[in-house]
Amino acid sequence: MKKSILYSVLMAVVAVLSMSSCSDFLEASNKSNISADSYFNTEEGLEALRIKAYNEFKALVTNTDMMEWGTDIYAESHGKEAGEFALFSLTPESSDVQSFYSNAYSLINYANCCLKYGENNAQISAEAKFMRCYGYYLLTQQFGAVPYVTWYIEDASRDYPRTPLDEIYPALIEELEGIMNDSSLPANSIDSYGNSGYISQRAVKALLARICLAAGWDLQTTLTDASTGTYSKNSTEYFSKAAQYAVAAINGQSLTMSFEDKWSPSNQDNAEEIFSIQYDRDNYPADVTSGGHSLQNNYGGYFGTQSSTGMKYTGGEYVMSEKALYLWGEGDTRWDGSFMTTFYNYDNENWGTSGYYAYYNVSNKSNLPIAFRFFPYYVTEEEAEAEFAANINQYKIGDCVNIVWAFILGTTSTKYVFNADGTYTKSTDSYDEYKKNLNCPCVLKKYDDPNTTVGETSSNDYRDIVVFHLSEMYLVAAEAYYMAGDETSALNYVNAVRTRAGAATLGSLDAANYENNYVFYTTPSTFTFNSLDIILDESARELFGERMRWMDLRRTRQLVRYNVAFSPYISSVSDMSDIYGNIKWYRPIPATEINGNDSMTDEDQNPGY
Repeated sequence: MKKSILYSVLMAVVAVLSMSSCSDFLEASNKSNISADSYFNTEEGLEALRIKAYNEFKALVTNTDMMEWGTDIYAESHGKEAGEFALFSLTPESSDVQSFYSNAYSLINYANCCLKYGENNAQISAEAKFMRCYGYYLLTQQFGAVPYVTWYIEDASRDYPRTPLDEIYPALIEELEGIMNDSSLPANSIDSYGNSGYISQRAVKALLARICLAAGWDLQTTLTDASTGTYSKNSTEYFSKAAQYAVAAINGQSLTMSFEDKWSPSNQDNAEEIFSIQYDRDNYPADVTSGGHSLQNNYGGYFGTQSSTGMKYTGGEYVMSEKALYLWGEGDTRWDGSFMTTFYNYDNENWGTSGYYAYYNVSNKSNLPIAFRFFPYYVTEEEAEAEFAANINQYKIGDCVNIVWAFILGTTSTKYVFNADGTYTKSTDSYDEYKKNLNCPCVLKKYDDPNTTVGETSSNDYRDIVVFHLSEMYLVAAEAYYMAGDETSALNYVNAVRTRAGAATLGSLDAANYENNYVFYTTPSTFTFNSLDIILDESARELFGERMRWMDLRRTRQLVRYNVAFSPYISSVSDMSDIYGNIKWYRPIPATEINGNDSMTDEDQNPGY
């Protein structure tokens, strides 16, 4: 929603809403004497409710643990031990799982609240239906069958049985189809204020495409072998619908914007965004160092304390896996567009124009001193050293504070440590040693906020969170067409994404040709490529860090196969199964939900837990 409205109204009403009966899914009782009917039936109250519902997206779209870890393209860094997501050792008591489950139902219950009190407001009703469907989309991808509740919970009832997926998916699709051309919603992603924070007809079609794609896999394919990711296909109905709605969301728009420009912090709300969750530093009424989100903290290595090094605050917990380091081929602009490959040194005085954020805030960087330089695996030592020689003054530490390092990344990384005069010593590091160093694999730029202030806080990022965007829909269309049996159309959408990135076009989805010419990472001898892998690789390149990978691998039946092949923590199917051999395809239903729900018992727990 319009940024200047969101925080000013939200913060003014949040106290009232927290006391009303519009509370969390498992907190149904009214805790105050405030009458929801008297407040939410006013224009002011209904608008406040609407804004609070929009705000409920934030905890879901910024979640990393549930969406990223335990896949093929991320690894723990800085000596951190593998966690319960990477080890597939989650339990029904895991707090991260409980929080995600509760947050999704909180969004759903606010949506249901909007539908109750906004039944005569067409736009709010349509937006609320989208919110409810989005909440159930996330729940079904993470937990499978869940209680499907379409009314606002305002009593102490605890009677919510699990609803089968073959009932949830059709209900979601029918509801979204009913609003996808609703004239009360703006047609396109960018509203009259220049923001993409409103739910639009185009956003509805994007969500429809995602849900139909999931329905096709979950309802119309049958897993035959988890270790090989093989399956049989029973129907293509939902895949065809997914392709139809992805094309509708694309709306004839070509990928003409450079990848760098698409993700530039100065180009938010651009023409490729379909729906985003808005943040606004300028209008946040409280302490801005803690009012944003932490995504720029989550993706990247630890570079020391912000105030002493001039680098942005990053936690250094998860970084690119060995496979991810080799995903991008030479000439693919998504490498430099995605990752910070040059870190400028800090003069201990000019935060923002020296140090990390000089990349964004200084127009002429040719004379800026460099602190860290990261080259992709395909750069030779001769090429890197020629750059050092041509720019020797930038590699002198001078009056800056950071030791100057450079790396050629890879399974064995070449490391350069520079002397005060710009000369250097050279050595090599194994990947395991490299990611334990101070400078772990480079930081993802998609969430960089150049207006971050000096201070050791993690929630100081006010970049908008893009939920649906154009090239993502191209990849949804590619997967949907492939599964519907139309490989020509699938290939066209894959190649459109590759062409924009400067990557070579593929002549076909032939897996052998792809493996021999376009695969740069190492695979075990038991890993046999197929056409689906080509699409999943393209998604990994284009959507890195967008919190889709776990859902993509689970949906496509490749979660076990990819972890066995690429995770250092998983060596066999049994590592992702319980003692009875039940594979953990879903997250565990939280124990609090089973214990507090009269219509669920331990028999309702997902297999593997």
